[in-house]
Amino acid sequence: MAVVAALLFAVVGVVGVVVVQKSRTNVISGVATAVTASSGTTPAGVTAAGAVRVGDSNAKVVVRVVADLQCPACKQFEKRNAKVLEDAAGNGTAIEYDVISFLDRTSSTQYSSRAANASYCVAGQDHSKYQGWFAAMFEQQPAEGGSGLPDSKLIEIAKSAGYTDPSVAQCITDRKYDTYLRDKTEQVLSGDVNATPTVFVNGKKLDSSQLSNGLGAAIAAAR
Repeated sequence: MAVVAALLFAVVGVVGVVVVQKSRTNVISGVATAVTASSGTTPAGVTAAGAVRVGDSNAKVVVRVVADLQCPACKQFEKRNAKVLEDAAGNGTAIEYDVISFLDRTSSTQYSSRAANASYCVAGQDHSKYQGWFAAMFEQQPAEGGSGLPDSKLIEIAKSAGYTDPSVAQCITDRKYDTYLRDKTEQVLSGDVNATPTVFVNGKKLDSSQLSNGLGAAIAAAR
């Protein structure tokens, strides 16, 4: 199934969204389905749909954040809501970080895929440090149209976030989860995700105004 990627940058209120144009054939409705074992090495410590879940595993409220680490609008969203999500994870809410990769064409080194692979590399080690790593990746997000951050920088960011095990660095340089990631991204974009960031609270997609100003209120209302 072909997924044709990114392309438009639309500003909605004060939060932009990177819009994905995609094939409408073989559409899978609803949220991302489980990625099969035949789709390459399966990451450790992720949900059946391939998301990194932080917080209470039995939480009543689940927030799903779909993002590409090269997406400028996702950086803006993270800057605005990182504290909200961190506090929510510490107060009985589960946050699912659903990192996808469709912006490789905006760098000369497939940065989007390499960064998303790094997400799986660190998540398999320790979820308690993941939100700090996620924030750091957006703080150092490279500009579109360049070469992206080299693997050595991705390793440095991981180490700074507390991921010092040599296996993390090896995973990053080997692009261990590349095949799994690409299949998972196609499945996510074949569902009800057509822009990044896309955020769901208990399966309900938030609108642009909620992304701009009301994420905390949406989480509170679901409790």
